[in-house]
Amino acid sequence: MEVPPSLETTLRHLCSVQLTLRTPSMVGEGPSGQRVIAEIEAMSVRGDRLHADLEGSAAADWLTIANKVAKIDVRATLRTHDGALIYLQYKGRSDATNGLGSSPIVVAPTFETSDERYLWLNAVQAIGKGDLALRRYEWFEVQ
Repeated sequence: MEVPPSLETTLRHLCSVQLTLRTPSMVGEGPSGQRVIAEIEAMSVRGDRLHADLEGSAAADWLTIANKVAKIDVRATLRTHDGALIYLQYKGRSDATNGLGSSPIVVAPTFETSDERYLWLNAVQAIGKGDLALRRYEWFEVQ
């Protein structure tokens, strides 16, 4: 089946993301599966159009593992190199059949800001792939 031109998709590299995590809190098994909360100690976001770091300490991954699928749920606040604040949220999944971190993490980041210099981010749907061992992601803007 041919894809209509209006639905063709390209990816534009948005940024590389490097994380430092604190020791995870193992909440245990609950209605959503095994819950792990991994606080983010530091986050570096580097790209041609976006250069930011974690703002404050209210950032974490509320991770659940059920049926051999790890579900990622991260929220954080970023401050750009020129002072703008950006709310970041990303959710995603990873195959945990062979244990957490044995497969890449695939995520879908979104952004919210009121800073005029970064309003373009409000319309961006990004996708990314991460490596738990490296604590690193590569994120791409879907165009």
